[in-house]
Amino acid sequence: METFLLINTLLFSAITLYAFYLFGRVIATRVAYIRLGKKSEFDGDMKERIRRIITIVFGQSKLLKDKKSGAIHVMMFYGFILVQFGAIDFIVKGISPGNHLPFGFLYPGFTFFQEIVTLTILVAVIWAFYRRYIEKLVRLKRGLKAGLVLIFIGTLMLSVLFGNGMALIWHGESATWTEPVASLFATIFGFLSPQAAMVMFFIAWWIHNLTLLTFLVYVPQSKHAHLIAAPINVFFSKHIPGKLKKLDFEIDEESEEEVSFGVGKVEDFEQVQMIDFYACVECGRCTDVCPASGTGKMLSPMDLMVKIRDHLTEKGAAVTGKSPWVPAYAFSSTQGNQLAKRANNEAAATFESMSLIGDVITEEELNACTTCRNCEEACPVMNEHVDKIIDLRRYLVMTEGKMDAEVQRAVMNIERQGNPWGLSKKDRIKWREMDESAYIPTIKELKKEGKEFEYLFWVSSMGSFDARSQKIAIAFAKLMNQAGISFAILGNKEANSGDTARRIGNEFLFQEIAEKNIKEFEKNEVKKIVTIDPHAYNIFKNEYPDFGFEGEVYHHTQLLYDLVMEGKLKPTKPINERLTYHDSCYLGRYNGVYDPPREILLAIPGLELVEMDRSRENGMCCGAGGGLMWTEETTGNRINVARTEQALAVEPTVISSACPYCLTMLSDGTKAKEVEEDISTMDVAEILALSVLVEEEVKTA
Repeated sequence: METFLLINTLLFSAITLYAFYLFGRVIATRVAYIRLGKKSEFDGDMKERIRRIITIVFGQSKLLKDKKSGAIHVMMFYGFILVQFGAIDFIVKGISPGNHLPFGFLYPGFTFFQEIVTLTILVAVIWAFYRRYIEKLVRLKRGLKAGLVLIFIGTLMLSVLFGNGMALIWHGESATWTEPVASLFATIFGFLSPQAAMVMFFIAWWIHNLTLLTFLVYVPQSKHAHLIAAPINVFFSKHIPGKLKKLDFEIDEESEEEVSFGVGKVEDFEQVQMIDFYACVECGRCTDVCPASGTGKMLSPMDLMVKIRDHLTEKGAAVTGKSPWVPAYAFSSTQGNQLAKRANNEAAATFESMSLIGDVITEEELNACTTCRNCEEACPVMNEHVDKIIDLRRYLVMTEGKMDAEVQRAVMNIERQGNPWGLSKKDRIKWREMDESAYIPTIKELKKEGKEFEYLFWVSSMGSFDARSQKIAIAFAKLMNQAGISFAILGNKEANSGDTARRIGNEFLFQEIAEKNIKEFEKNEVKKIVTIDPHAYNIFKNEYPDFGFEGEVYHHTQLLYDLVMEGKLKPTKPINERLTYHDSCYLGRYNGVYDPPREILLAIPGLELVEMDRSRENGMCCGAGGGLMWTEETTGNRINVARTEQALAVEPTVISSACPYCLTMLSDGTKAKEVEEDISTMDVAEILALSVLVEEEVKTA
């Protein structure tokens, strides 16, 4: 027996060391691939990053947004952590029969707890199998590879329960409450002799350990690499969601390298961005909520990440010579290992001739993105899809000079006239003429009168030129008049915020616009900005500071909320309507402004507020973001119509928003559904004005 145990221990030790060697090699290989990317800056905000680890990784906060899948994952996540103590105990029983972990009088409680945890994991495995293969959730892949981890985990749990049962027979121990399932196995197989039970124990012991070590090697070279990469990814995720990185356009004239902007090769991504690729769980949650994917467009955020990850793995193998799949001899026929085996200048040159945009990702995929960030909000591992899409767009626009014709027209109009329609910049102030009873002074006019202002009202291109949005601007201005807020506009000096140019990929034009706007703000000593445009609100608040802007920025619903709560605006006239509110992506997901618009609406007497099925963090995009306001959808269904249908499902009489882009898209949606005569579309400011400005009629659509 002693000889057997010695051989058993030596063999187990050798296999374990080999498994850990393979595990370490895979990790080192993936790190080598990631290091091909550009180095990233680190802001060092440790307190916030640790908070994210606690809430997202250990609190499973993002996973639990889908309660069923979240519950399964929590059971597996914590169960797998806790059950490792039982695995160690099981290993000890095979190396030193009759012994166990030295927990003293606590050991019976430990074994009982371990069995409960093991059973919980088995329930989670069965539930996950049902969700994937019986219920067949659309977002989940099927097949052997997708379910292999369930086989691994199920085998681990059953083998330890069965092995412990055999150990009871082997050592002549009676059934016990501390090991109910093992005792059940011991009872069923009670006819076995101690010697036969010992053989069965070691069979189960080896099945368990080989499965555990195989799982260890499998994890980092599969989608389950997220077990390692996800916590790192969460730690390094952006402090400000959706914020785009400033590009440096200074060119070293002495450098012989070809000048390019944006991401044209996978190694043009930053190393922190590359962690996303290996953190991807392939759970499909991002694609499930993507407005482009949901309406039949080519874009799938999950497929985008997976395709770039696979490309990085193969290119990394060709460049570094490190085999991506181990044991290398077992996967010698794979593309990645073959590339690594013949890694040289020729192999690397093969990938140099490949175009990331075209051979890996299509232009159609990139152009379909509305930049709504619903994919990022849904992602349980904090993957950031949008910044990668924008980086790829930047390469298309600024390096290859490619842009959709309709978008190009809008961008050229912004460059020439400061608005997407190409209307004369001299007409920007004419919207004031709609209602001369509203006091809407320009900064220049106030200076002539020797007056000061507290807020710069950024009207935006929509508020200045779009007939429907002009009514929102008028209503908001009147409400500020009513509350005694001192404000001014730039008038014809106002330009475009630059959001469209930046999200389309024309970073150079955006930076020109931003610098000019900031100079205008500084010239007029602007300290506070309020706007009806969530896109301008986001870019001023979160991205202009990179260019030197230091002012405070407010969305009009934030200011109106404060005025209502302070009693400076008093909604008195009942608005007897059933209303549903649509969340703007750039106000909600980008900036977390969900409650102020709703609190304003709830303060209006008579108004019934009903929520759509997809609202707040999971609200669906209207389809206008990312510059798509200026294009026509030619593939699949129209996003704005799909969103309008979701609003109509709750049978409202009014559909409301707090964004001129969203309101335009929803208004077009009601026309497409032929319900515009029965269902109004109104901005929060317009509805509030109807209740507050009782003595005068407020113009609405």
